[in-house]
Amino acid sequence: MPAIQPPDLPFSQACENNQAPILSVLAQAFADRRRVLEIGSGTGQHGVYFARRLPHLMWQTSDLAEHHAGIRAWQAHRPAPNLLPPVLLDLRASDWPQGAFDAVFTSNTAHIVAWPLVQRLFALVGGHLPEGGVLAMYGPFNYGGAFTSDSNRAFDAWLRSRDPESGLRDAEDVVALASQHGLRLEDDHAMPANNRLLVFRRNVPGCP
Repeated sequence: MPAIQPPDLPFSQACENNQAPILSVLAQAFADRRRVLEIGSGTGQHGVYFARRLPHLMWQTSDLAEHHAGIRAWQAHRPAPNLLPPVLLDLRASDWPQGAFDAVFTSNTAHIVAWPLVQRLFALVGGHLPEGGVLAMYGPFNYGGAFTSDSNRAFDAWLRSRDPESGLRDAEDVVALASQHGLRLEDDHAMPANNRLLVFRRNVPGCP
């Protein structure tokens, strides 16, 4: 039976649905990591779920200021000693948060923000992750310029009707952008509901 949460907490059913499959990948991808920056923590549900199940990590949440109250509310509802309160991260203007991070997790951001902000996300990550650092990016992607499902096609149309600069990105464009900033694709995991989890690693000496 699902856990009951207070009705005033921000809630995403999609977020709730995809946590366990994402965790199965992160448990491997972040096995040797110590400090994770979550870019775009949204409702805060992912942070409270992953931090409690990956206790070897310090999990730093971040988002626009207007989302901080909801993230803090989830953290008060389900506290964990390795879960940190949100810091401001606005891809339009913010610098890299203070602290040393050897991993980054971001979920459902690339198709929500405009492409120039996707470019800035990769510039920040590539410029600050140490050699061997890991970026895990979850969400829907196109392949070869084509939608992978009718539901993704409909979702893209809905996104663009709200904001013409948003929309599903081609995985090949994202991988090429990552490469420009020293991040190579290490794994591309199929996820439920026609989503993917792309895992990138910061290049180390001697690796292409």
